[in-house]
Amino acid sequence: MAEVGAKATSEIARSLAQIDEDAAARAVAMCADARRIALYGVGREGLMMKGFAMRLFHLGLDAHVVGDMTTPPLGEGDLLIVSAGPGYFSTVSALVATARAAGAKTLCITAQADGGSARACDAVLVLPAQTMADDTGHEATSTLPMGSLFEGVEYVAFELLVLALKERLGESAETMRARHTNLE
Repeated sequence: MAEVGAKATSEIARSLAQIDEDAAARAVAMCADARRIALYGVGREGLMMKGFAMRLFHLGLDAHVVGDMTTPPLGEGDLLIVSAGPGYFSTVSALVATARAAGAKTLCITAQADGGSARACDAVLVLPAQTMADDTGHEATSTLPMGSLFEGVEYVAFELLVLALKERLGESAETMRARHTNLE
């Protein structure tokens, strides 16, 4: 476990080191400036998006997960954040089109900036990591199976964005903790 774990965490660290700082700063600004934020992803990427939505809520932002019954409509001043590791998912593209038609801004988290879903968004944050779509046919593939490297990078990158937002918004560990549910 230790040897394989070291390889996997090294791959995550290499990917994080390649994230464009300006694109990350733009993502932080888009979140901080949004009136309301909705997040969406499919499969395991969707699980990472739900975790990110929770942290945005802990920061005091009006954050929602697309598909929840309490997700409000988006419009001017709002932000839709989508995850499309391989660059395109039909559901992601449909949601992006709907959000943009309503006047909301869109941000795509992806490993493939040239994908159709990514190109349709106002901003793109590229997380350079192997996804399930490109885990075959390469000489060097990730230690982690399928799209797990991308999903692992998402988790850590989202926590780093949260730290930047925490500073920008003047939040503290105490104010964030005060927003954590007591219904566990």
